Amino acid sequence: MNGIVACSGISRRDFLKAGLVGALAGPALLACGDSPTESESSPRLTARPGSPTVTPTTGLTELGLASPRDGLLYVPEGYSPEVAAPLFVALHGAGGSADDWASYPARAAARGMIFLAPDSRGSTWDLVRGRFGPDVEFLDRALRYTFERCRIDPARIALGGFSDGASYALSLGVSNGDLFSHLVAYSPGFMRPSDPIVGKPRIYVSHGRQDNVLPVTISRDGIVPTLRNALWHAVRQFDRQLDLLPRQARQLPEDPAVPVFVRAAQDFRDAIVDGLSVRPPTR
Repeated sequence: MNGIVACSGISRRDFLKAGLVGALAGPALLACGDSPTESESSPRLTARPGSPTVTPTTGLTELGLASPRDGLLYVPEGYSPEVAAPLFVALHGAGGSADDWASYPARAAARGMIFLAPDSRGSTWDLVRGRFGPDVEFLDRALRYTFERCRIDPARIALGGFSDGASYALSLGVSNGDLFSHLVAYSPGFMRPSDPIVGKPRIYVSHGRQDNVLPVTISRDGIVPTLRNALWHAVRQFDRQLDLLPRQARQLPEDPAVPVFVRAAQDFRDAIVDGLSVRPPTR
């Protein structure tokens, strides 16, 4: 398990000074060196937890905010509006959807956790295609929908993702550290921070050593060291940097119909982050 680090109120310029542009040898897989265009939308989210005004439907339900790409919300059967619950917001990988997180409702139920999985507006998240835009707006709507229905503990709100979703969670999350207490990135391909950099989220990054789509060196040699250099101080570190479990063949068959990015997820170990127990998506 690697690097839970605390973010300070620094600017995008500080990230760049810390070495994000030159952090990786070879191709520039870390997109932080790209300057945002004048037309780039703000990465800031406005939804905030408060007193819910709508009684939620327990279990797994569609958001009903858009079609055909929408999202899912899971509220445990034992949810009580009297008790503030943790929230995990999960962003799928390229070409995926909220359904890729099918194993999470059971995990959320076991931990009294609210689980939100929005769909990207296109086949992947907008920043991967160049800049923040409609996905920020939709995520804000999905969060507002959740906060209207569920009492959420503001100290336990995690934004996480896999592959492209991990890249998006890191890039968007550091601009919304006053909302997200934790950022969780499974096999990110890049990190592109935009001004402003806000708050002090704790960050967890893991990456499969056998990932043949996004090499582990992206995280090990680029993203994680640069985060440590750019941020004020490490809150918690572990002895084994990116020491991940080997793939367990029994967990998923070597079936060509199973996407590579799903099989690659089997390289990860569980991450326990301050009461938010999470694992990469599996099917």
